[in-house]
Amino acid sequence: MNPPLDLHALLRAVRPLAEEAGRATMRFYGLTEATAKADGSPVTAADQASEDVILPALRQLTPEIPVVSEEEASLGLSPEVTGGRFWLVDPLDGTREFLNGNGEFTVNIALIEHGRPVLGVVVVPAVGDTYAGAEPGSAVLRDAQGERPIRVRSPPEEGLTVVGSRSHGDAAAMDAFLAGRRVARFRAAGSSLKLCLLARGEADLYPRLGTTMEWDIAAGHAVLRAAGGFVRTLDGGEFTYGKPDYRNPHFYASCV
Repeated sequence: MNPPLDLHALLRAVRPLAEEAGRATMRFYGLTEATAKADGSPVTAADQASEDVILPALRQLTPEIPVVSEEEASLGLSPEVTGGRFWLVDPLDGTREFLNGNGEFTVNIALIEHGRPVLGVVVVPAVGDTYAGAEPGSAVLRDAQGERPIRVRSPPEEGLTVVGSRSHGDAAAMDAFLAGRRVARFRAAGSSLKLCLLARGEADLYPRLGTTMEWDIAAGHAVLRAAGGFVRTLDGGEFTYGKPDYRNPHFYASCV
């Protein structure tokens, strides 16, 4: 059995690391082009620069905890995950948003324990925001106004604000999922920002009805969980991490 961790001490160590990685991505913002990985998804020099900051630091901080990161995984270099505890890293989530220059890309670091995200940091380098959380009730946002607690909201009477992908989506599947729900508005957003919008009380529901990988959402899920929300499979089951191929089923995130 794994010994207990001081999650808050770990979070204090990981936050500046994620922010440093965010600064590394900004050195390439507006100056880089993408190449295609084996699965056809884009990758840039910024992805690699961010990963080069994060991975050595995590391995020094917690040498006993394996690290699974998107770019290493794309090269077949993921460690075997055993013991129910591992880091999940997406060094640059929202590569298309990065290339489009809209600022909606993030750096994501999460700690998984027995299939659940127990710690997460999401950095939005283009605007300097940091979302973080490690346990229920601990979610915070640090932005230009300082640092403050964040929490999901109760859905307003006028209806739900539904958030969805800016770069991916199936309109017909989304309409079918939302049938019978009172929806006031739809808000498009890129990367793990969609989960953070729920965590900060600016949206209520995020259905994801397309392909994602565990590293895409783990950090945002941890922040949302710390803010009082949840992620579930479409049949209402618990959403877990550590699947053999790290591929996610369809899911939805919600504030209630």
